[in-house]
Amino acid sequence: MAAPAPIAGLLASRWFTTLACTLLTLPYWMSGIAKLFDLPGALGEARHFGLEPAGLVVAATILVQVGASLLLVAGRWVWLAAGALGVFTVIATLIGHPFWTVADPVARFHDRNSFLEHIGLVGGFMLAAILAERGRAAR
Repeated sequence: MAAPAPIAGLLASRWFTTLACTLLTLPYWMSGIAKLFDLPGALGEARHFGLEPAGLVVAATILVQVGASLLLVAGRWVWLAAGALGVFTVIATLIGHPFWTVADPVARFHDRNSFLEHIGLVGGFMLAAILAERGRAAR
């Protein structure tokens, strides 16, 4: 069943796509900006997870979080931006939310939920890349 005309118009509008991409990337560009304004905290976070050299890890993280988010929102190189954010998310989720290693059932429950939410974001990036490619192919 096709969407009603007003909904179809909304879904086809560029501003709605930009809003959707902005919301999808919100956690990433906010995190990247926060890291820029608190480099000692960002370095401490990297070291907490055993990621060395911490400076290089933080620089790469900020570049992916902010740079790829901007590309996605701008609709430029969406396949690259979505891929970078997706790969970053998988790696960060495996490092930051290893629920299978958590003994406490409540903590495991919360870590598993965070893990699954992050994997859901990966699905969103996959869809963004698919839709951008379909739109490009249709032109």
